Amino acid sequence: MIKSHANRTLIVVSIAIILCFSGGCRVVYSDDHIKAEARFKQIIEIIKDKDKDALESIFSIQALNEAEDLELRMDYLFEFMQGDVESWEPISRGSAGEHINNGSRTKWSGSWYYVNTDNQKYLLFFTECVIDTDNPDNVGLYMLQLIKAEDRDTEFDGGGPNTRCAGIYMPKDE
Repeated sequence: MIKSHANRTLIVVSIAIILCFSGGCRVVYSDDHIKAEARFKQIIEIIKDKDKDALESIFSIQALNEAEDLELRMDYLFEFMQGDVESWEPISRGSAGEHINNGSRTKWSGSWYYVNTDNQKYLLFFTECVIDTDNPDNVGLYMLQLIKAEDRDTEFDGGGPNTRCAGIYMPKDE
């Protein structure tokens, strides 16, 4: 009988290592957080430059087809963020969900950051499809949400049923 937690942990880790060396598992490096950080920086630059063409170009074809009032929502986004970006803090970068079925692969990523400007603190959230082997029109940004950080409890549900939309989220009262 194994008496200590440390001994049990050592045995479990040893078995896992033996299985890996015998071909029973595969170690995968994920750079999802690096890709998400690059996308975040791209979004910040686009907002700063108020570049509608660049913003539209990073959305998936599917999101563009589903988005409502994209032109109006781009105007809203560009006017909503006030001040110069001074810093940001990642809350979750590139949290990914992947589905593989009969050779088809789909992978979605969600990220959110606090963004501090010289005027306000914001929460920026985005989801994107990074891989879709069956429908390449899904690949790209799907949803972008920018809210004041202080409104997190009322305006943010991580792309859930209250805020999920294709394109750019805009509160109903705007």
